[in-house]
Amino acid sequence: MSAALRKYILTGLLVWLPLAVTVWVLTSVVGLLDGIFAWLVVAAQTVLPASLKPALTQLREIQGLSVIVMVLALLLTGLAVTNIAGQWIVTQSNRVFSNIPIVKSIYNSVKQVSDTLFSSSGQAFRHAVLVQYPRQGSWTIAFVTGKPGGEVGDHLPGDMLTVYVPTTPNPTSGFMLIVPRAEVVELAMSVDEALKYVISMGVVSPPSAPKIHS
Repeated sequence: MSAALRKYILTGLLVWLPLAVTVWVLTSVVGLLDGIFAWLVVAAQTVLPASLKPALTQLREIQGLSVIVMVLALLLTGLAVTNIAGQWIVTQSNRVFSNIPIVKSIYNSVKQVSDTLFSSSGQAFRHAVLVQYPRQGSWTIAFVTGKPGGEVGDHLPGDMLTVYVPTTPNPTSGFMLIVPRAEVVELAMSVDEALKYVISMGVVSPPSAPKIHS
């Protein structure tokens, strides 16, 4: 294969690969939501009157309706919990799930992580840093998730940070490290830019931070 032909093929691949992966991910997510929605419709058909079953069956066959239902459910839930009655219901639900054996360990763990990640006042994943991993002199991008606390923090000397080191090209898996703050190099790049750098295996480099002249 000539160099020119190989170049054109690679160029075409770079154009189509991001689009193909994006379509595949979105299709997988919509398919998963459609499956959950279909299961809920079947469950509703066993409870609701028989006169509503044909309408529910038609709803189940509408592709992508689950996405609209999910967005509306999230919106209505967010609106509901902004008042006193909604907050009371959420509190009681948390209390019920927190008292069920086995379920409480899963529910509380997921709730703590989600509250930390999505809280507007939290610091998790707010900025990217450089840390030496897996050995001295070898650097990688990490995301600050907070400071070690509790018993772990009591056993660690000095000012420490908890960071998450993502794997590439799949940043959803990774490693949690506790490192001295003095050994962490803060980056000016945004979290999105850092994730692109990780996912692309270093191919998509973010722009250099502007230098401050004294």
